[in-house]
Amino acid sequence: MVTYTMTSSLYFITFGMGASPFTNIEAVKVFCQNMCVSILLNYFYIFSFFGSCLVFAGQLEQNRYHSIFCCKIPSAEYLDRKPVWFQTVMSDGHQQTSHHETNPYQHHFIQHFLREHYNEWITNIYVKPFVVILYLIYASFSFMGCLQISDEANIINLLASDSPSISYATVQQKYFSNYSPVIGFYIYEPLEYWNSSVQEDLRRLCSGFTAVSWVEQYYQFLKVSNISANNKSDFISVLQSSFFKKPEFQHFRNDIIFSKAGHENNIIASRLYLVARTSRDKQKEVIEVLQKLRPLSLSKSIRFIVFNPSFVFMDHYRLSVTVPVLIAGFGILLVLILTFFLVIHPLGNFWLILSVTSIELGVLGLMTLWNVDMDCISILCLIYTLNFAIDHCAPLLYTFVLATEHTRTQCIKSSLQEHGTAILQNITSFLIGLIPLLFVPSNLTFTLFKCLLLTGGCTLLHCFVILPVFLTFFPPSKKHHKKKKRAKRKEREEIECIEIQENPDHVTTV
Repeated sequence: MVTYTMTSSLYFITFGMGASPFTNIEAVKVFCQNMCVSILLNYFYIFSFFGSCLVFAGQLEQNRYHSIFCCKIPSAEYLDRKPVWFQTVMSDGHQQTSHHETNPYQHHFIQHFLREHYNEWITNIYVKPFVVILYLIYASFSFMGCLQISDEANIINLLASDSPSISYATVQQKYFSNYSPVIGFYIYEPLEYWNSSVQEDLRRLCSGFTAVSWVEQYYQFLKVSNISANNKSDFISVLQSSFFKKPEFQHFRNDIIFSKAGHENNIIASRLYLVARTSRDKQKEVIEVLQKLRPLSLSKSIRFIVFNPSFVFMDHYRLSVTVPVLIAGFGILLVLILTFFLVIHPLGNFWLILSVTSIELGVLGLMTLWNVDMDCISILCLIYTLNFAIDHCAPLLYTFVLATEHTRTQCIKSSLQEHGTAILQNITSFLIGLIPLLFVPSNLTFTLFKCLLLTGGCTLLHCFVILPVFLTFFPPSKKHHKKKKRAKRKEREEIECIEIQENPDHVTTV
């Protein structure tokens, strides 16, 4: 329960940071909040009901009761007289031997392979240079990927893989990517459109855009028709009686909201449409346009709102790169603080921080090279990677640090022998469980598959290749254990020699 409490605390704190104000994506907050509640419920379930069931099952096993039917297991002589199916159902698996094995787990084929073959191979002096080269390649690609991180998420990835909208978006990006989305420019208060200063403000705001505007068309209509509309009544009268009568201008009726107060008509709101010409890096430039227009809507005399449905996603991803960096950084710091008082040797903390950082940066860099966008799914996976790496690296590292064998090589062999099978089984089951994600017709699900595959792969690489080699090069040193054993052996030899000298007649007894 100490180990499980530690793991649950780390999960709760990490996902708690995901549910905190550090996260600017609402979907991530909701998911992390649900995860925190699930972790708490699961912890109390394990601590109470599941623990009681384990105690009950242990009592049944100790008293040779059946684990399902809760009845006494028959003797071997009785089972031999029964059919095979009855023997299979009622046998506890220990009828053929007179005593239980002390550790039947040692005979598992993965345990045997690690103990007899893999441990000797990975610690071979001729293998270590290739592992170092492999890690340098891994670190290089990870660093290169981290330098290419950007917040330019593709909206196509939010659609189902068989959606017709993907074809439209692909064609639009291929042939019309030099134009921004059509930006709705909404004026939500009464305005003196006939005033020359207001007209100048509108032109200034629309400068740099291709405008589809009833205002521009109406001003042009007044100029061509040589009509003067310098006051409110003339402006609205000509607009309703002449401008909207023209067939080519009738579609502008839906862009103006009129209100009638007595015998007067007022324009209480209107809208324009703007299109900006951009370069190939369209999303970044549109975000810059948004950042310039939105402050203007608060500072200018004209109160307006700019909007396009794609702005929701651009706001969604604008600051997403900082989220995993903050969460990973705070998570690593919390790991260091929480484990500092629980580990005898401080180098265990140090190695754990290095390992988790290496895995986190590796997943972040490699998923960037694999064309994975920084969306809500990838950020959640990066949060999960932190806990996944701790779960698998911590037992291996702490067993190595606290081992008392003569050499580092013997210590890492002992650590792999003790935890290697469980780590391999867990990561293998985790990777097999990702296979169904390949058959879901969703780009977000495929992103989830990529990120979790990198998480499992990088963790497996560190636990079985990188750490077993690097721990044989660097501290902690095992020489002090060797000196202690050597001192005890020398002391014992001296005592024996004294006894032999003083009592030569009792040499055989000594």
